[in-house]
Amino acid sequence: MLTADIPPNQSIYIKNLNEKIKKEELKRSLYCLFSQYGRILDVVALKTPKLRGQAWVVFDELTAASNAFRQMQNFPFYDKPMRIQYAKTKSDCIAKNDGSFVPREKKKKQEEKAERKRRAEEAQPSAMPNGTGSQSNGGPKAPFHHGNVNAQEQAAPNNILFIQNLPHETTSMMLQLLFEQYPGFREVRMIEAKPGIAFVEYEDEEQSSTAMQNLQGFKIAPQYPMAITFAKK
Repeated sequence: MLTADIPPNQSIYIKNLNEKIKKEELKRSLYCLFSQYGRILDVVALKTPKLRGQAWVVFDELTAASNAFRQMQNFPFYDKPMRIQYAKTKSDCIAKNDGSFVPREKKKKQEEKAERKRRAEEAQPSAMPNGTGSQSNGGPKAPFHHGNVNAQEQAAPNNILFIQNLPHETTSMMLQLLFEQYPGFREVRMIEAKPGIAFVEYEDEEQSSTAMQNLQGFKIAPQYPMAITFAKK
């Protein structure tokens, strides 16, 4: 069950994730999926026994986290519905931004002191907070040029999109999670010998055009805005 009394904040906690997915692929896929709602400061996923199947996504703004919380609830992610709630504790990167950050060691001592005080006062035991690390996935935004794609060379509108400037670690599942949000999606095709590009097929050109308009320039990774054109037939 989701915890109803956790106030909305910039970090969301996700559970019921597929435990077979490797950590780095999971983090990239979550970044890819959730960055449509706003700027992401951090994605935390750990493979320790207690934290398998869980992750935290930290947004720059509360509205982004709230939209993701509402719209991605129970979204089938690697064949399992995601369970999402707001994180119980503030992310380190958010705390640093607003000036409330306390180093881990100092924070631990403060918590131990507070715990001793609570025990002395016979207070109710408190729940352990969900920890969130802070290894930012952000980086400097590099300028991107469409290379050999220009207005004269672009193909006529059709139902297949040609995607360029993808990070080499992009998987077909990552792209499917992005493009299947739009009606008419059929499949993603990638070429192993040519990393960084892909083809996405829709039922008709109107549906492919909608996906292109919404995902043009989308960043699977901070330095890689996607370049989308119609594929040549």
